[in-house]
Amino acid sequence: MKFRHLALAAALILGTATPGMAQDNWLGAWGFVPTPPPPDMTPTPGPSPTVPLAAVVPIPAAAAPNQPLLDNPGNVPVVVTPEGDPANVTVRQLVRVAIAGDRIRLRFTNEAGADVLVLGAVRVGIAGPDGSMIAGTDRAVMFDGHSAVAIPAASPLLSDPVNLKVSALQKLVISSYVPGKIALGGHSLYQYVSGIPGDQTAAAQLPGQRIYRLTSLVSQVEVDAATANAVIVTMGDSITEGALSTNNAFRSYPDRLAERLVAARSKWSVVNAGIGGNRLLRHGTGHSALARFDRDVLGVPGVKAVILLEGINDIGRGFTPTGPQEPVTLDALIAANKQIIARARAHGIKVYGGLLTPYQGAGYASPAGEQVRTGLNNWIRSSGAFDGVIDFATATADKSNPLTFAAEYNVRDKLHPNDAGYQAMANAVDLNWFK
Repeated sequence: MKFRHLALAAALILGTATPGMAQDNWLGAWGFVPTPPPPDMTPTPGPSPTVPLAAVVPIPAAAAPNQPLLDNPGNVPVVVTPEGDPANVTVRQLVRVAIAGDRIRLRFTNEAGADVLVLGAVRVGIAGPDGSMIAGTDRAVMFDGHSAVAIPAASPLLSDPVNLKVSALQKLVISSYVPGKIALGGHSLYQYVSGIPGDQTAAAQLPGQRIYRLTSLVSQVEVDAATANAVIVTMGDSITEGALSTNNAFRSYPDRLAERLVAARSKWSVVNAGIGGNRLLRHGTGHSALARFDRDVLGVPGVKAVILLEGINDIGRGFTPTGPQEPVTLDALIAANKQIIARARAHGIKVYGGLLTPYQGAGYASPAGEQVRTGLNNWIRSSGAFDGVIDFATATADKSNPLTFAAEYNVRDKLHPNDAGYQAMANAVDLNWFK
């Protein structure tokens, strides 16, 4: 008996399982990368933690059309640019988790903030077809048992686990009441802001809601997974993030990859770590891939693989025919790729290299830049440095001119895919790697 008690104590101290003890299986299931504002932009400080919440001045309730959270590709949301930083409002994010489980938890971010961020209340629920919260699914989100919390500057914060059963590809609405100001700037996404001040987190549909492009409050959703056991992190720039795809419709290539994995009954999740404007070597929109790798990849629970698609912004900015150039060499880009591979493998993580998509005709395209893009793709394809290579270039290229996008996959800027182009990229990934 004495030894049985000692064994149990040792198991509790070491975190090992004993028969009948449940094991948590937290995996990243949705992600959005927080970034600071550009170096020349001073963030707006939030309220001091000593200021009573009731003392924060509310914004006026403005008349605005009710904009549902539709994912209809024909729906073009009205984007409202707020006058100043919104304050005393409820912000609602629409997310989609890649895997199923019985519990979730949320990672909130104030990592780009210069002062404390106060959350007065947070609720989460299952999203209906119109983006409203389905009755009976609404859950309060707690922080160490408390409904309100102050997140220190430059810090993230994990919520307590929330008992909410989710299925793979389930859409959730996360409603956060922010009594203070929400600073604009940095990496942002389309979110829904109540037109009536105060705590509206329990509303099925936000009253008088408007669509703003705001800094994200939630940077990650984790699921206590039912069957999944591993995560793919897709690291890249706006092409990974899903720029020019239908807003809030989850049609980026990582979203489409998640759909393919679910259809194949794979046990892998997908977390999107793309940032528009991101680069391998220099600060762009947010820190470089080399600078943010530990947080945005190694910090994702359950990560076992990375798909790396970075470098087109280094090349474009390095050889742009208009404006100042920030020179880059092929050797430097190859060295950055090798660094990421080495750092990933030190943690047992496989790295799959994505061939850079075509960019002839883009605003910063040039013949000299094309030589570097071709050289980097040739190295990714032939070096053997990666655990596998994904030919995003051929998947999206015009067959008669592989240096430019196929017309059906790009209708605007000769740089970013449309919804069909992102589907083609997802289809280029070999699912045999993720059985």
